Amino acid sequence: MKIPLSVLDLAPIGTGFTSTQALNSTIQLAQLAEKLGYTRFWLAEHHGMPGIASSSPEVLIARVAAATQRIRVGAGGIMLPNHAPLRVAEAFHTLEALYPGRIDLGIGRAPGTDPATSQALRPFDAAQFPAQLRELISLSLEDFPEDHPFHGVKVVPNDVELPPVWILGSSGASARFAGAMGLGYGFASHFSPVSPVPALNAYREAFSPSRWFEKPHVILAVAVVCAETEEEAEYHARSMDLIAVRLARGQFGLFPTPEEAEAYPYTPADLAVVRERRSLLIVGDPQRVRARLLAVAEETGADELMISTMVHDPGARLRSYELVAEALS
Repeated sequence: MKIPLSVLDLAPIGTGFTSTQALNSTIQLAQLAEKLGYTRFWLAEHHGMPGIASSSPEVLIARVAAATQRIRVGAGGIMLPNHAPLRVAEAFHTLEALYPGRIDLGIGRAPGTDPATSQALRPFDAAQFPAQLRELISLSLEDFPEDHPFHGVKVVPNDVELPPVWILGSSGASARFAGAMGLGYGFASHFSPVSPVPALNAYREAFSPSRWFEKPHVILAVAVVCAETEEEAEYHARSMDLIAVRLARGQFGLFPTPEEAEAYPYTPADLAVVRERRSLLIVGDPQRVRARLLAVAEETGADELMISTMVHDPGARLRSYELVAEALS
């Protein structure tokens, strides 16, 4: 079995590194992913997190697309409640005009940050997400009725359309909506403990073809740490243990080294958080990772796996993606 692989990147900033170095590492990773045959390279939207440099995915998409030639580049995703739909439409029309046929627009409904930073973004009510998405698409297509206040509003550049639109979910709440709209669907199994199977089934059952998708297309995001040996993979995965504990406490900082993580005095409650996080993480040598990924693909029927690798060492991160590609090629 061979399944398309893609990359989800957050531009992690590790202890001892700067955000500039993290962004340059993202560009290096995108170029490697293209060379290795990955299908697409998506960038997440997070705000107010010192250890995450991907706060402006539309800017990074432009930079990554300029540094590559063939790989699809997109948002994984734009957190729509943080933005006016018109601005999202304008940004992605512009990207589509600059890099025709290479851009993806993944859209989520979460804020991608803590409550205080979310307030600073002056967000829309997340309950308005379906209406916001319909507004975004109608603005792009200019299909508002004549009595609508936005009738006649033009998204410029207006000689291109929105790129393919994907709805991103972690609980299944938006799965039927994505299917009924004829959009792609991505499920965040890299951080969600919810089984993706019911959501994917609901998406497929509700699917109706659209201008972007003739048939359902599911992307399953999976957290992976791969190295030449099991021991080395476990070493690099320690950083994610401490990150999980800090996030559970609402603490945001730089991505820790494996040594920092090993020296941390974990409480019993911390260890429970680590165990839950580890249940979502595929760690191991290429043979073990291959077996786990193929099992996930078979269980879910996913059309594509999107790999998220968050380790402290940029070189180890590149090597992990390289090993995964080789293992599944």
